[in-house]
Amino acid sequence: MNTKGKSILIVEDDPKIRQLMKIYLEKEGYEVWEAEDGEQAMQMYETYDPCFTIIDLMLPKVSGEAVCQWIRKEKQSDSPIIMVTARVSEEDRINGLKIGADDYVTKPFSPRELVVRVETVLRRTSNRCNKISYHGLTIKPLKGEVNFKGNSLKLTGNEMKILHLLMQHPNQILSREQMITELYPNDEKFITERTIDVHVRNVREKLSQMEAPDCIQTIRGMGYKFVAY
Repeated sequence: MNTKGKSILIVEDDPKIRQLMKIYLEKEGYEVWEAEDGEQAMQMYETYDPCFTIIDLMLPKVSGEAVCQWIRKEKQSDSPIIMVTARVSEEDRINGLKIGADDYVTKPFSPRELVVRVETVLRRTSNRCNKISYHGLTIKPLKGEVNFKGNSLKLTGNEMKILHLLMQHPNQILSREQMITELYPNDEKFITERTIDVHVRNVREKLSQMEAPDCIQTIRGMGYKFVAY
């Protein structure tokens, strides 16, 4: 399964469990953010807009149930959620699913099982997570939205196309000819390499204004590369 650009927020107050989940998920290519309580979880969600959230129900400050309901009702997000808990009753599991969770994992659990469950839920909900995210920079092509750490970035249609294409191929060099072929298949005769350069420069300038990382590199004589740090 392609996990490039898939970001996951882990909300777990036990640092050992949180770290173990992070290690296994990062090993599979996910970008992982961490929160140790419900209040921090909502702040992190606002900032990073993750593709996926794993929430422990028993959290300090704000409960896991409240965080899940906040994501669904206040943020009006349908991004996938897995709930993790030590509770084992059928009623608890049903309640978790009713308030918006896509799956329910009971402690103790195998980190490998958790990874498989994440992949299964992502396959089932792939149409709900059409976004790519690297280090706080998130693009949602279907909605025409780009943001950096929760702040909206205003791009033209062409600028968004170019950024999306580059983010779809992290750490790969794309030639200007490739980009023209991919982005303008019916207008190749009218689009020049200079056009690509102008759009890329504009994207870079707008990212710089947002104090976002300089993630688009010019590879002399070859093209451009989106660097996924």
